[in-house]
Amino acid sequence: MFSKTLALFTVLVVASSVALATDAPQPQAKLSAAEIADRNVAARGGLQAWRAVHTMVMNGNMEAGGNNGPVIPTQVRRGTKATMPPPRPAEQTKLPFTMELKRPMKQRIEIQFNGQTAVQVFDGTNGYKLRPFLNRKDVEPYTPEEMKAVPLQSELDGPLMDYAAKGTKIEFDGVEKVDDRDAYKLRLTLKNSQVVDLWIDAQSFLEVKTTGAPRRLDGKYHPVEIYYRDFRSLGALKVPYLLETKVLNTPGSKTTGTVIEKIVLEKVEVNPPLNDSLFTKGQLEAAAAGVKTVTPASYSHP
Repeated sequence: MFSKTLALFTVLVVASSVALATDAPQPQAKLSAAEIADRNVAARGGLQAWRAVHTMVMNGNMEAGGNNGPVIPTQVRRGTKATMPPPRPAEQTKLPFTMELKRPMKQRIEIQFNGQTAVQVFDGTNGYKLRPFLNRKDVEPYTPEEMKAVPLQSELDGPLMDYAAKGTKIEFDGVEKVDDRDAYKLRLTLKNSQVVDLWIDAQSFLEVKTTGAPRRLDGKYHPVEIYYRDFRSLGALKVPYLLETKVLNTPGSKTTGTVIEKIVLEKVEVNPPLNDSLFTKGQLEAAAAGVKTVTPASYSHP
C-alpha cells in the first residue's frame, strides 16, 4: 500500500489549481491550444518568473490508509462464499514528506513512516530508491514505469511552461466539465511519446485536472485522475497546496469504490541552496549503510 502511495509523488510538480467560484461565464470561443497554454503560463506567474526559479523545496503531509481505499473480497476456503475484510480505520495516516527539486530535472523525496525514512532520488539521468519500510535495505534502481514518469515528476515548473523547448506537442481536445466548471482539455505528447491529458479552467486558466499513471490493483491497471486545488501566491508565482488523486474502479474489477488520496503542502521555499550531492546514488547508498545497522526486529511494516 505505502509503496503505491510513494509513487503518487510522480505528479506533484505538475500541479496547478485554485478554489474557484461556481457562477463563471462560458469559455471564450476559438482559442487554440497554443493560446490556452500561453494564458496558463501567464496565470501561473509568467515565463520569466518561473525561469528565475532554480530550486524549490516543498514540505507537507500525504495521506495513506484510512477507509477510502478499495475493498477486495477474500475467499476464506475453497467452496465457501467470498467475504469482505474488516473495516479500515476511519482516519487516514498522515505521512510527513520533503520534496527537493533542482534544475535540470533533479529530484529528491523523503517520506517519514513509522520512524523510518523512505528516499527516492533522480540525478537528471538515473533514479534510485531506498525503502526500509519494506525491509529493503539496499538501494534499488527505478523501474521502467518509474523512469517513464520522470519527464513529469522532475519538472520544476509544469508541462506547459516552455513546452515547445521541451519537445512537447499540444492539441486542443474540446471543452469538458470539471467540478461543474468548463475546462479546456489539452492532449500533450511528450518528447518520450508519453501522452497526458490536461484540463485548464476556462476562466482562471489554471490546471484543474490531469491523468496520472495507471495504478495496479487486484491484478488490473486502474485509471488515475489528479485534481489540483488551493492555489496560493508565492511571490509572483502560483503554487497548488492541495492535490487529490482518484484511482477509479474498472468494469469487472474485484475492488469496490474509488481510492482517494491527498497531498497537502504546508511550506514551499523558492531558490534555497541545494547541493548536487543530495541527488546522487552515492548519497543514497550512505543512507542505506545507516539503515543496515538497524536490526530487522526494529522494522514495522504497513
